[in-house]
Amino acid sequence: MTGETIGESAYRQIKIDIVFGRLAPSQRLKLDTLRATYGVSISTLREILNRLCSEGFVVAEGQRGFEVAPVSVQGFREVAGMRLLLECHALEASFAAGDLEWEGSVVSAHHKLSALEGRMAADRSAAALWKGYDREFHRALVAACASEVLLEAHAAVYDKYLRYQMVGDIYRGEVAAREHRQLLACALRRDFNAARETLVRHVDGCVEAALARADLGWLQTPSANQQAHRAKEAERGRDAPRAGRTGARTLRPKASVGRRAGRPSRRVGGRTKEA
Repeated sequence: MTGETIGESAYRQIKIDIVFGRLAPSQRLKLDTLRATYGVSISTLREILNRLCSEGFVVAEGQRGFEVAPVSVQGFREVAGMRLLLECHALEASFAAGDLEWEGSVVSAHHKLSALEGRMAADRSAAALWKGYDREFHRALVAACASEVLLEAHAAVYDKYLRYQMVGDIYRGEVAAREHRQLLACALRRDFNAARETLVRHVDGCVEAALARADLGWLQTPSANQQAHRAKEAERGRDAPRAGRTGARTLRPKASVGRRAGRPSRRVGGRTKEA
């Protein structure tokens, strides 16, 4: 990417490798191995991994270093729910504001996605490219919402949702392709209500199809260390407000007896005496 630093390039590639499952859930991220793979220094890697921690793709395990964030049934449902919340809101705004240029970008994105969907049934080797076009299509649908904050939040959640799809090798074939065609038609006629119903089926159907499979070995429960770390963080969060309230009480000034009674006081022999 033009103008991109070595650190930014390494960050982007590590994130892509996590999203597309090349770095597996709960995999230990050894700094020496990453340095050899991505060609950046240990200090740069620590910055990258801390950044990915803040984004929810990596977890720090105290003295044990870093691991790829795990995946779980609950996590999949939560990410899917958040995607629906953000994408429906963005769709409504985008449908209302979209112009002819926006329509063209949506049609173009769907054309590329549809071409890959037609090949996927016979050849799954282009799965990463296919999901890239899938992401591009959904991004095009919401692109006219006129809120960069909303688009950034949606992109972050979409990447987490995409990670579940790639790690779980989720493929619904013609069902998903038909829903994409329906979303395109809804966009061109600005039918938000129908688009919302289609999107809910699209996302929820993907989750339920994945969880209905007999082999759920790709979904994990957090390790003992991860559970202990999360419990510790939660306890720290609960303690912080209590500490703040206690501090506020101790810093509150107390009125003198004379002031509480509303009576003036005067100094007599170095002592305060009520008048």
